[in-house]
Amino acid sequence: MPEITLTTLVLLCVAALVAGWIDAVVGGGGLLLLPALMIGLPGSTYPQIAGTNKAVAIVGTTGAALTYVRKTKVPVWTAVRVGLAAVAGSTAGALFTSAVDERVLRPLIIVVLVAVAAFVILKPSFGVRAEADRAPLTRARVVTAIVLVGGGIGFYDGLFGPGTGTFLVLALTAVLHLDLVTASATAKIVNVCTNAGALAMFAYQGSVYWQLAACMAVFNLAGGMIGARMALSKGSEFVRGVLLVVVLSMVAKLGYDQWS
Repeated sequence: MPEITLTTLVLLCVAALVAGWIDAVVGGGGLLLLPALMIGLPGSTYPQIAGTNKAVAIVGTTGAALTYVRKTKVPVWTAVRVGLAAVAGSTAGALFTSAVDERVLRPLIIVVLVAVAAFVILKPSFGVRAEADRAPLTRARVVTAIVLVGGGIGFYDGLFGPGTGTFLVLALTAVLHLDLVTASATAKIVNVCTNAGALAMFAYQGSVYWQLAACMAVFNLAGGMIGARMALSKGSEFVRGVLLVVVLSMVAKLGYDQWS
């Protein structure tokens, strides 16, 4: 691991705390944590940055998932099945990390995020109330969630990463007709699996700064548990507001990276 100053370590831990909160509420903590690691660890390769990010994020995400499961009704079995597909997807994505051309991928993600933001703004009822009681889960919707949400978004998480939690929340809300709080809770279980699959591959490749990750993970865990409690207490309208802020911030950040 490269030598870092105490100031850099403190700033990285603060970034981990805030990223854990964002991830627990609606996903997208990588929007903050990945750039923070890139700035704090100059000279490191992208796999090393991504691997350390996964080692930190999996701790906070696990804490948030456990908080949600203890305090609200979550479709755990469905989440586990989606998560298992996500493990395969994220592991496969991690294999291709060194070959990814971010300059090609970023514009595609920006277009998707702009469309997502427009949809959420134009349809304020999206995810505010669950539709699952009126339209019970069908086998087709569960299979769609496993293949597209688990496998597809899992692959993206291992390959690139930023916004995975946000995409999971949106996709699970749309496919399974959940409210945003329940979708966020379900996404945390899936996200634990995607992080685990990618982290296993990064660890195998020796691309994780374990000592730094362990220190940052403590703060990420605290942020994740605080965020989950806030989402549960404030409800879907609060999650929707945070979702819009995160999506628009991701558009701005990716756009700046692409054209600066």
